[in-house]
Parts: sequence; structure tokens; C-alpha cells
Amino acid sequence: MGITQDICEIIHATTYESLGEECTFRVKQAIKDGVAVALAGSREEPVRILTEHLLSLGGLPQASIWGSGQKVSVVQAAYVNSVATHVQDFEPMWSPPTHAVSPTVPVAFALAEMHDLNGKQLITAVAKGLEIQGRLQYAGDQYVPEELKFHPPGYAGVIGSAVVASELLQLGVPAMRNAIGLAASRAGSLLANVGSMTKATHCGNAAASGLDAALLAKRGFTANPDVFEAHKGFVKTFYPEHFDEERLLAWGKPYRVVDPGLAIKLFPSQYGTHYGITAGIELHHKLGGRKNIRRVRMVSPVMKYVDRQQPATGLDGKFSLQYTTAAALLDGTVKIASFSEERRFRADMVDLLNKFELRQDESIKGDFHSMYVKVEVELEDGTTHSTVCRGPRGSWNSPMEESDHTEKLRDCLNYGLPGAAGEQLLQQLGQLEALDARAIKSVIALMSAD
Repeated sequence: MGITQDICEIIHATTYESLGEECTFRVKQAIKDGVAVALAGSREEPVRILTEHLLSLGGLPQASIWGSGQKVSVVQAAYVNSVATHVQDFEPMWSPPTHAVSPTVPVAFALAEMHDLNGKQLITAVAKGLEIQGRLQYAGDQYVPEELKFHPPGYAGVIGSAVVASELLQLGVPAMRNAIGLAASRAGSLLANVGSMTKATHCGNAAASGLDAALLAKRGFTANPDVFEAHKGFVKTFYPEHFDEERLLAWGKPYRVVDPGLAIKLFPSQYGTHYGITAGIELHHKLGGRKNIRRVRMVSPVMKYVDRQQPATGLDGKFSLQYTTAAALLDGTVKIASFSEERRFRADMVDLLNKFELRQDESIKGDFHSMYVKVEVELEDGTTHSTVCRGPRGSWNSPMEESDHTEKLRDCLNYGLPGAAGEQLLQQLGQLEALDARAIKSVIALMSAD
């Protein structure tokens, strides 16, 4: 008996009733967020290209591409909807860092559409998919983004997807072990692609690969059933420095979606940039919108992956401390439109980016619980204004109000869903546990409208 067997037995024994009220609430919150950001993301160029590509390949029309009115195979639908969920970098963040929503929520809805599943089944499956990802990252102690060797959704996410699919396909423990074993051989994602269209496909590949692994396991396809603990297995490959088995097996004590919980993003960019954005917005208001800035000095932890003073594109700007902070200083807000090509190359942005000085301080801890970012603005008359952000709203350090989240959801749905359908969708997702299979089909129809 090893940890793969042990954790699969625990996962299999988890029921909707055992989740508890707080876990159910947080999972529903994650589902609403994932659907809303995916519908906004469905309008983005990478998703358009992928949709055209998948339609050109053909296949059985089993599940819907959200926001398009088109149907593709269940695996393809999970893939493209997961990419749409992540493409704007607007889905929730977790601690230790990963994006756990995009590899799970699209898989659950694709299978629900294909197999007539109800809301409680969806919530239970997503809860399990979130928990396994949170537990793996927690056991691996991978808190500092700068120290990551792979993009976490590419390895934790594929296991999360396999667990969601195993639950909804009603796999027993032996088949689930095979699904996880097969999914583990499909793990991986290079951080070199952060800032490009390819980053979002890390989540899409995780969703599709985990789902496909479970579908194969249901047919009797086999893999190493002890892949977590195996020599040259999943743990040794992706968590070589540290892995605490007790943290993994402490499933639901409490659920990671409850403690520490998900950090809801209020800005569509890499999470570390939210510290600079929050400081920049505060300074924008202090300055009364004045833009006669001579110099901007920033101090942050060592985060080389977001040190991009001259991002090549608007998309690349999502991963730039300097660009996101400049947008906040200039506009007093950071929205989806902040990362358009037009905004990236407008004269005021080009001018201000040349005035940034970023110092990355090794003495500042680089994890999202401990880090801070300081921003100081010097005006042309020599006066200076500064502030420090130790946690953006929605984070573990600065909880948001539910009204903040509702505002974000409505903004995304107004961008991605026509007319009053967005409000109707929010209402339905708010009572997801009460929806039967027929009502779920209606929800998916709303999500899939062009």
C-alpha cells in the first residue's frame, strides 16, 4: 500500500455531504469565477485560433465551446474552454501558487453536457479536483514562484483534471490509479512560454490530458498504479527537493479551498504584478491623476519572470511589474483593455516605461504571503509620493467583499456574454447545488451562446 493507493481511496470516499458548507461555498465561488473569466477569454485571439483549429480537425459534437455556439469532442471542449479560462490570466491564484480552476471546471462541464449530470455532482468533482492540486503543491512546499522549474498547472493541473473526470465517470479506485498514472506521463509545462499565447495551453493541455487519461482508464487502459511514489515517478520528478506525504494525505482537514482559500484576482495579470498595481492605483488617487512624473522607483522580491520593462506586446505586459504598475499610475485601474496593443504603445505608456527603476531585493521573501512591493513616484517638481502593498484585495492578506467579486464577474460577463444572459447565468450558478441535469444543460446553453 503506497500513497497513490491511499489518496485514491480517500478521494473515492469523499462525497458531496462530506464537503461541508464552507467548502461548497468556496467551490461554487471558484466555478462562477472560472466560467465568467472563460466567457471573457472566449473573445481573445488565441481562443479564436484554437477554435478554428479544432473545428478543422472534425470529430463528434459532444460538448460546447463556450461563447461560440460550436460543438467539438468532449476532450477538445475541455481543452479550448480551459485555455479561455486562463488566457487573460484572470482566474484565481492559490498558495502555493497554481491555477487550479482552469484544469477542472471546463472538464466538469464538458462531462456534464455529455452525460447528463447534476449540480451536486459538478460541485463534488470540482472540489476533489481543486483539493488534489492544492494538496500536491502544499506537500511539495513550492511557495516561491521564482524557484519553480515548471508552470504548476502543467503538472498539478493534469492530476486535478484526471481526478475530476474519474469522479464524474464513476471510476473505482483501481481505475482512478491508472487514470492518475497515465495523466502523470502527460505532465509538464515550460516557464519560458510565459508571456506568449502558449502559456494558456498549459492549462488546456492539463484539462484535456487528464480527461483523456480517465476516459482511457474507464476502457481498461493501464499505467503505473503507484505513480506518485514510484522511482522516477511523479513526486521525484516534479517535487524533487521536498514532499511531505502527510500533507497530501491530510485531505480535507481542512479543504485547501477553505484554508488558505483561493485568492480571487481583481486584475487580469500575473499575480505578483497585483502588488504593484494596488500600489499604483493608490498613488494615482494621491496624485489626483497628475502625470508629470519624472521617475518611478520600485522595490520588489527577486521575481525575474516579471521584470519586463519593455514588454513586446500587450499580452506580454500581463507579466511585467513595470507595465502593470504604469497602467495603474496612468489610468487608476487595470482592466482587460489595459493589455491591448493600442494601450501598450500609446505615447504616455511608452514615455513612462522609460522612467522606471526596479530593484529586486533578495532580503524580501518571494512567496505571496510574505512579499511586498514598494512604489515611489517622483514628480517633475521634485516632490515624491510612495506606498507599499503587502497584499492586494482578494488575497489571503486582504480579503475582499463579496460585492468586489460580483463586480468582477459582471465585468467579465458583460465582455463575453450578450444582453441579460450574464445575470441569468450568475443566478443559476449561485444555486448550482439545486440544479438537476436538465437545468445544467440550460446553464451550458447560456454559456455557449455566441
